[in-house]
Amino acid sequence: MIGRFIQQQRLRRNLTQKYVAAKLGISRSTYKRIEYGKRELTLNEAEKLALVFEMSLENLLEREEPRVGAGDGNEPVEQPVEVQIRITEKSLDKFRQILLYVLTKVGAKPAVGESVLHKLLYFIDFDYYEKYEDNLMGLTYIKGYHGPVPAEFAPVIKEMQEQGEIEAVQSAHFRYPHKKYLPLKEPVLDIFNAREIKHVDSVLQRFSDKDAAALKKCSCQDSPWLSAEYGKPLSYENVFSRGDRFSAGS
Repeated sequence: MIGRFIQQQRLRRNLTQKYVAAKLGISRSTYKRIEYGKRELTLNEAEKLALVFEMSLENLLEREEPRVGAGDGNEPVEQPVEVQIRITEKSLDKFRQILLYVLTKVGAKPAVGESVLHKLLYFIDFDYYEKYEDNLMGLTYIKGYHGPVPAEFAPVIKEMQEQGEIEAVQSAHFRYPHKKYLPLKEPVLDIFNAREIKHVDSVLQRFSDKDAAALKKCSCQDSPWLSAEYGKPLSYENVFSRGDRFSAGS
């Protein structure tokens, strides 16, 4: 599929969807449809894209890596450029305040225990990256059997408990015990802009009424989780392989 080839070429050159879309003169949402195979390239767009990727139009349309030199059969083949993953910018300060904000907004709901919090944080981080190609908290999520688990969760929770910011309580949901957290202070929101708060609210609106089983199903069918190995970190870049069902939109 040419959309997959285009995505590979873009990632190998460490280009964002927003950048390539601008070069083609189309919106990012329209460009995403090309990568997902939902829309065909026009000839004019293909010519521009070949220039962006510094390859011939023929190479692009035939989905072939370009070769160096000309035709005696002994030319060296250009090696594929290694995929460069943009460096995750991690902010534990934002993580602490978002956690307090989430607990203040939905922490009292019966189903919102530790497992649900893991998934809410995952969708907050990964949906933001898909929409804006930037990190919000930038946490490291490990592929577990029950869904993605933020590696920073346990140590930060422990520190927040010691500092009197949250309190852990044991509760029961449908007779099953689970750990809940209660906020003991208000979140500091002046470190966020309006877009970031609006994004967190939208994720809570979509997912906070779901229980752990439903959120496990959602997260374990998402492309970042499916693409990772058990016990290994999920790649933020794999949000760009999401289909329409899981896409956070533009």
